[in-house]
Amino acid sequence: MTDADTLPGEYAEMLRSIRDRVATARARAQLAANTELVHLYWSIGAALLQRSRTGRWGSGVLAQLADDLRAEFPSMRGFSATNLKYMRQFAAAWPDESSIGQQAVDQLPWGHITVLLSVADASERAWYVRSAVDGAWSRSVLRHNVRQGLATRQGAAQTNFHRLLDDDGADRAQDVTRDPYVLDFLAVDGDQNERALEGAMVERITDTLRELGSGFAFVGRQVHFDVDGNDFFVDLLFFHVEQLRYIVVELKWGDFKPEHVGQLSFYVALVDDRLRLATHADTVGLLLVRGKSDAVVHYSLASTNAPVGVAADELLPPELQRSLPTEEQLQRALLGTH
Repeated sequence: MTDADTLPGEYAEMLRSIRDRVATARARAQLAANTELVHLYWSIGAALLQRSRTGRWGSGVLAQLADDLRAEFPSMRGFSATNLKYMRQFAAAWPDESSIGQQAVDQLPWGHITVLLSVADASERAWYVRSAVDGAWSRSVLRHNVRQGLATRQGAAQTNFHRLLDDDGADRAQDVTRDPYVLDFLAVDGDQNERALEGAMVERITDTLRELGSGFAFVGRQVHFDVDGNDFFVDLLFFHVEQLRYIVVELKWGDFKPEHVGQLSFYVALVDDRLRLATHADTVGLLLVRGKSDAVVHYSLASTNAPVGVAADELLPPELQRSLPTEEQLQRALLGTH
């Protein structure tokens, strides 16, 4: 490493300049990707809308289409049946695709657009679009203002909002960079390594089950749950036939972070509520964290009736130890070593 004293005097300025250029280019690319995604969703919605008017394209067909699309594009979470319905509503709300660009709808993240679908009046929708773009509203702010009927109170007339975005649109890109649909569409999101690991485990599912120990049955990958119109996906779901309990598995490529436990606990609660039967034991959550350098595997167990812990298996309750593989078995399942 070069000693700081030997660096040119203008080095820090050059570093900042390059950093700013990279940030600006990424922001522009993300905004452009968001625009492409919005128009893609509109075109899918328009096709579905046309089919629904001329044939039998009800919820059953959409569910099958969602399953097939997720099989074709496993890294994209935007192809749930719920989201396909949103696409169809989107095309119905804006029948003319050119109006999406004219009204700056394609400058909003998809999550914002789904909120706007609850607004029946076209002029009010247009007002919320302009306000959200010009005011850089977050999704929660937009939802609150729609529920409060802000457009009706202030009038749906043309406004002179001060544009808060800079010339490069970097501020507006903040919401876009957090939109999971854009990230999946770009296929450069932070969990692509987890997706690759998940795919590898599914491809060799027989060996994986053998490594996990006796009693494990594979239920599904990216198992979808709809909660109040929001899509959630469990990475891997197993069922332990001896313990009669579901095992929720979440895969993380990097080091353990506290928020991983919250996400896992949420998924455990979903499986408990939606899938678990009265005869089943409590659902268990298993977090597999693979360090990029040492491939260390840690446990993070969660259930609605048990404390959350991150520890080696000898520190876990005995009844949970019996239903889970050892840390060595998890390492072999993750790395494909024998």
